[in-house]
Amino acid sequence: MQKNTPIKAECAERILNEMHFDNIANASIREIVRLVNRMEEESGQKFIRMEMGVPGIDVNPIAMEAEHEAFKSGVASKYAPIIGIDSLKKETSRFLKNFLDIEVSPDYCFTSVGSAQASIALFMVACRIDMSKRGVLFIDPGFPVQKLQIKVLGYDYDSFDVFNFRGEKLRAKLEEFIIEKRITSILYSNPNNPTWISFTDEELQIIGELATKHNIIVIEDLAYFAMDFRKDYSVPGVPPYQPTVAKYTDNWTMMISASKAFSYAGQRIGMLIVSEKVYNSRYPDLKRFYTSDQFGHALVYNALYALSAGVAHTPQYGLAALLKAVNDGKYNFREDVKIYGERAKIIKKLFLDNGFNLVYDNDMGEPLADGFYFTISYPGMRGSELLKNLIYHGISAIALQTTGSERREGLRACVSQINDEQIHLLEERLKIFKENFGK
Repeated sequence: MQKNTPIKAECAERILNEMHFDNIANASIREIVRLVNRMEEESGQKFIRMEMGVPGIDVNPIAMEAEHEAFKSGVASKYAPIIGIDSLKKETSRFLKNFLDIEVSPDYCFTSVGSAQASIALFMVACRIDMSKRGVLFIDPGFPVQKLQIKVLGYDYDSFDVFNFRGEKLRAKLEEFIIEKRITSILYSNPNNPTWISFTDEELQIIGELATKHNIIVIEDLAYFAMDFRKDYSVPGVPPYQPTVAKYTDNWTMMISASKAFSYAGQRIGMLIVSEKVYNSRYPDLKRFYTSDQFGHALVYNALYALSAGVAHTPQYGLAALLKAVNDGKYNFREDVKIYGERAKIIKKLFLDNGFNLVYDNDMGEPLADGFYFTISYPGMRGSELLKNLIYHGISAIALQTTGSERREGLRACVSQINDEQIHLLEERLKIFKENFGK
């Protein structure tokens, strides 16, 4: 029997019933946000919010000043170019050289309304290059919204949980899907949302070699750029560099979000980069939907144009200024965001000290990095039960099964919204949880 829970059972049960969840483990991130908002309002208790990856750091003034100057210059009254402003394209190209050690012309560097728009635009084109093939292969676990995008578009996809297929084991597993399922593209995040594992250069080489062998398009999601804090990827032009599949194949596309590494989430802007080879590749089947059979033309002038007709003007100037400062060595973005790793180390320990386990508990036999996310379970509970019980205790998360994980006992926890003042409150609530469920 639960005792002394911060959210009274009667209140929690009533709101859960009113929201008509068939299974709370299937609830999306935004549905959990709505649920928790209601519970906070009606109970008067603030939650420890671990359900949504909202950056918890203020944006650097460099971006705000650049946007302000752009506003004063009058750009807000003009449409921004669909391909992105010249300064942002130039600084994106420099950023790729400085921090990934790859040469990409500004001509192949674009901007999007966050990585969310970049991914749906890529799906709209990559899934249509060959009418005889299926769509995307997700190397899971992954970001749930990307699968929602695929479903909304009406496409097919396949997925597998990568945890038991690390290293050389990845090759056979990938080739099995590529051949049997007729895949057009492969998507993964690195570092991984939600497990926070990071693919090694060996694994990226395997992905790259198979992409070249089978003419597969890789969609590399670098939403958490350089946030594997075990290594310092933040010095321009100096190794180590953020690992990328672009070192091992020409069949790549890439998304770099400004939301997390640059704390620029509210401005909804990201970088979309397409290799020269992929951009200029021609697929006759694209003419079924687009004005051109060239991948890049269809992506930019058809898919992106149809989705938003471009990114808002002033955020482009803000991001361009941030990138220029980073490229020039005047702003080290890692120094701002490394607090996530420091916070995760403390919060992980609180969970472990109170009887929880890590679901994805190592990275190729090495300790996981401390970063934006980690995964938790509690002995004897499935994910749906654990999520509901944590909600009674004023702690929110999302179930791992929504990320494509095969682990039904686990949850994804995000540390970004927990400030220093809430650490003690989290500890108190976890102790109550242990008293209620500990054996």
